[in-house]
Amino acid sequence: MYEDVSEVLLTEEQIQQRVRELAEQISADYRGKDLLLVCILKGGVLFLTDLMRQLDIPHAVDFMAISSYGAGTESSGVVRILMDLNTSIEGKNVLIVEDIVDTGHTLDYILRNLSTRRPASLKVCALLNKPSRRQVDVPIHYVGFDIPNKFVIGYGLDFGEKYRNLPFVGVLKPEFYR
Repeated sequence: MYEDVSEVLLTEEQIQQRVRELAEQISADYRGKDLLLVCILKGGVLFLTDLMRQLDIPHAVDFMAISSYGAGTESSGVVRILMDLNTSIEGKNVLIVEDIVDTGHTLDYILRNLSTRRPASLKVCALLNKPSRRQVDVPIHYVGFDIPNKFVIGYGLDFGEKYRNLPFVGVLKPEFYR
């Protein structure tokens, strides 16, 4: 599996250090407030578990599954909710936990959808941000890393449901997805 990786963009140590820093900032910003972390499945789950272990404030967790990629490497542009939240977010401070923000279309859809449910606040925490790919301007309140326009895998990110278990974020060799 490692032979499918052309380069390591972010090591496990870099990721864990940044997750600790994000957790400190989020804990300070939400201290004394009720916080609901909404993880976008499947890619965000590793980031979520590491982040919540580092938070030193009470919080609840819920999940959404969204489809916009299918089996390819480019977003289809059609966003669908595959699994919705189990709880109401009305009046709650909601922090969306996302693995990567690319074009912004999926996150824009999620933000518009959740804002209609009247949360007290609605913010975004993304491990990875690809600003060079942005087509829709979306607010990202907590950013782990800005990365170049490369197809990344690992630490929850996949290609064809593979590579999520890599402990680092790497670039998939082009011959594996072209």
